[in-house]
Amino acid sequence: MISLQNDYSEGAHPQILKRLAEINLEQNPGYCTDSYCASAAEKIRQACACPEADIFFLVGGTQTNQVVIDTMLAPYEGVVAACTGHVSMHEAGAIEFTGHKVLELPHHEGKIEAAELQELVSRFWQDGNHEHMVFPGMVYISHPTEYGTLYSKRELEAIARVCHEHKMPLYMDGARLAYGLTAPGTDVTLADIARFCDVFYIGGTKCGAFFGEAVVFTRHNLPAHFLTRVKQHGALLAKGHMLGIQFDTLFTDNLYCEIGAHAIRLAQLLQNGLRTAGLPLYINSPTNQQFVELSDTVIKRLDERGVVYSFWEKTAPDKTVIRFVTSWATKEETVRELIKILKEIL
Repeated sequence: MISLQNDYSEGAHPQILKRLAEINLEQNPGYCTDSYCASAAEKIRQACACPEADIFFLVGGTQTNQVVIDTMLAPYEGVVAACTGHVSMHEAGAIEFTGHKVLELPHHEGKIEAAELQELVSRFWQDGNHEHMVFPGMVYISHPTEYGTLYSKRELEAIARVCHEHKMPLYMDGARLAYGLTAPGTDVTLADIARFCDVFYIGGTKCGAFFGEAVVFTRHNLPAHFLTRVKQHGALLAKGHMLGIQFDTLFTDNLYCEIGAHAIRLAQLLQNGLRTAGLPLYINSPTNQQFVELSDTVIKRLDERGVVYSFWEKTAPDKTVIRFVTSWATKEETVRELIKILKEIL
């Protein structure tokens, strides 16, 4: 079987496993009040060049998005996001479950544009009936996006300018941030993200950890009683040191970026292989997610050869976009074998 279904199928990076085994019999205080969480938080502050940041460790991406958005919005506010954003499409209404509407913008290869954000907010405030409407209270973006695309520094700055003009926090979902930071051609660093965003999270689950995400509040803007609210949402881990040790490891000796760079190298190998096989890419993703449109006949042949992938979307009755994803654990021989199979079945 060849599986490039996602970047969280395997367990954790061996260095994380090693450190977890080393501290397995230690007794640590609960709820992320331990020394490992403190050490990880300090390393993240340094990596972000944001010494004033408040950092919390949560259990997973959907919980993180739900908690951050719910705690930063007033009851009458919603969150602006691309129509393809994770909070719009693939979180089972978790945001709406809290009573907050997702206000959708058109997407441009997964991204939103500052001009369209400005238009949405201006249209709201110019509407004489806006008191009867859901207020745009914050903006959600992801980097990389659902299509594996990346914002440039200029694009982030423009979006941040609109957000701050209208006093809307800018929140970045960084579930796959390691792959965004190490993609070829990117000009966005962790320090840039901390400068432009009011809050963001550094993904662990999809970037080498067993589970967990590190939320970074950059401007002394931590919501009141945030820990209590996290617990209300069921996102607080009693054995918080297990989160701390994972992020402490990821941010030691540049491991987080090494994990990203490995996956990117193999994704680029796959992308080149898809092109040489004569398969047009559905979108030109520079990160670890690669999308290709295939006929259902070819997809059936892939299934018969034991290839595991992700369904993405239907583009025609007999055409489907599928996604291949590389990770820290992907092997070069796996990618080369997939390319070989694709060439054989076309």
